[in-house]
Amino acid sequence: MKRIPKFIIDTNILVAATRNRYGPSFALMQIVRSGQGTMCCSPALFLEYEDVLKRPDQLAASGLLGSDIDAILNELARIIEPVTTHYQWRPQLRDPCDEMVLEAAANAQAQAIVTYNLRDFGPAKLFGIPVLNPEQTFQQFNLSVVRSVKP
Repeated sequence: MKRIPKFIIDTNILVAATRNRYGPSFALMQIVRSGQGTMCCSPALFLEYEDVLKRPDQLAASGLLGSDIDAILNELARIIEPVTTHYQWRPQLRDPCDEMVLEAAANAQAQAIVTYNLRDFGPAKLFGIPVLNPEQTFQQFNLSVVRSVKP
């Protein structure tokens, strides 16, 4: 039986997914929605998703309304695997805002951190967690892009 991979998805992936429905970030989110991969998330990271996705510049760039973001976040809340942060290993990373991503990954025992900031997560190797962009994630876990997902 094929094991479903567990990911921590950095905020920049969600930003890209909301801006381009034809890009690899959106495809990755469709994979999560279809159940081919499990998205894990801590409360702190989820709050960051909300904060960033609802910023005026982000809403303008995505063409979405605040109510659209609420619908996306509600869907995510329904499908994510919650992560409780039992241990914090700060500071490990160059950018303090990325610390919660690494902590969520370590506490979730995730198989990957998916981000476009590959360089910023170099220390994740010390935890045995690969840091991949969406395309690398498709290859690493032999995922196929989902063409349609029922609501």
